[in-house]
Amino acid sequence: MISEPSRYCTVELQALPARIGQVRRIVTAQLRHWHLDSLIDLAALGVTELLTNVHRHAQPDKTCTVEIALLLDRLTVSVRDNDPRIPGVAEPAADEDEFATSGRGLAIIEAMSESWGVRPHGESGKCVWFTLQAPSSPVAVLPELRAVHGATTDGPLVDAVPLGAPGLVESAAR
Repeated sequence: MISEPSRYCTVELQALPARIGQVRRIVTAQLRHWHLDSLIDLAALGVTELLTNVHRHAQPDKTCTVEIALLLDRLTVSVRDNDPRIPGVAEPAADEDEFATSGRGLAIIEAMSESWGVRPHGESGKCVWFTLQAPSSPVAVLPELRAVHGATTDGPLVDAVPLGAPGLVESAAR
């Protein structure tokens, strides 16, 4: 049995630099709305890396769909594009510059996420995804209740009030 409803958001776009920033802001706003502020930085970094890969590598076009889904304690971020080529994490070559500023997108995804993967999507596309552990949802804490006894003419003789409620006078006789 699912104790919480799932949450889902999708955005279709052309993976162009200006759009990547817009989607990062959409993901940030959606996670704030879901009260998942602690995941914003990682999710924004991950979606930026995936969209940058689409911008740099996807063929025949840069059309893609970003989906974010929260189911229980897992946030899944995925990017689908129209390029069937399946990427992998490349091992750096021995003579490769350790300070290079590109070519590490999926390695970053692998390092920052709980899990990630790539799967074919339809006959001519793929979906690259990653998951993040969502914080446990806070359980609504109800104030501890105590019965306060008293005589009234138009209501019950016992009302429940939160402990420590202002103006509550403890009775010595119980």
